Amino acid sequence: MRPGLSESIVVVTGASSGIGRATALAFAREGAAVVVCARREAPLESVVQQCRSLGAEGLAVPADVRDETSMRAVARRALDRFGRIDVWVNNAGVGALGAFEAVPPDVFRGVIETNFFGCVHGTRAVLPHFTSQGHGVVVNVASMLGKMAMPYYTAYAAAKFAVVGFGETLREELIGTGVDVVTIMPASIDTPFFEHSANYTGRAVKPPRPIYDPAEVAETIVRAAERPRREVFVGGAARAMNVLHAVLPGLYEQAARSMTDYDHFQDRTAGPTPGAVLAPVASGTDVRGGWRTMRHEARRRPTRAVAIGTAIVLPAYLALRALRRAAA
Repeated sequence: MRPGLSESIVVVTGASSGIGRATALAFAREGAAVVVCARREAPLESVVQQCRSLGAEGLAVPADVRDETSMRAVARRALDRFGRIDVWVNNAGVGALGAFEAVPPDVFRGVIETNFFGCVHGTRAVLPHFTSQGHGVVVNVASMLGKMAMPYYTAYAAAKFAVVGFGETLREELIGTGVDVVTIMPASIDTPFFEHSANYTGRAVKPPRPIYDPAEVAETIVRAAERPRREVFVGGAARAMNVLHAVLPGLYEQAARSMTDYDHFQDRTAGPTPGAVLAPVASGTDVRGGWRTMRHEARRRPTRAVAIGTAIVLPAYLALRALRRAAA
């Protein structure tokens, strides 16, 4: 029988910043014991201290999700300390922006290894324990780009599409075992992710609007661990664009290109960088990236922003209405 949140043991990868850090703290507020994993040890220790200040137990285990042996070691540390694991959140992720031919092969591979094989290695580490105890929840944090792509994200979208397919296949295989697999697909989130991303576009990047708070993703993950669901979008824009992509894929592709070119970049150049893909960086250890407070970005060319937004949202809304009428 699966324990309640206040009695659960939860492992969260990619917990040094952003969604992972917010998720660890959200579980701690529910009283769960939290094991946090990431490449950077100092931010992990600060997460543990925050969890303890909330009255929850915490354990920091520095590890790289690209290494399967290290992920098995994380599971062993959690089991040695707490005796079991109830929820495993595969959240670690890195980004790389740039035209396909501009992204170096090692960076491209690094994104795939972290974002997809990180989920594979984490799941391999915990699944034998889950199946033997007869319960457990695997939460894979994918992205809205796991259902619909955007330009300049070839490696990232490929990895996230793979995460979605991986989760669906696991759900089918695990029917009747008591083990649930949840896939979370956030929209654009205000985290240090964009600060950490590799960039080969020649322009400084920022998250495209609308930008959602990471607390929304963390809360969704916690609730999905409590009452597992198959796939969950976070952010109304993700749901609307998914409908548009399903019903009018050609229009979606044109709109995605226009929105990316217009609203995903700042008005300044930037040199090529691998970001945090190949090795961790020192900056950006907070839950939020501060993007939602950059009001000057929100004021740029409002007329065109409204026009492009309408081109995406209105067809999606109309398509959704048509689907509902057909089903009635």
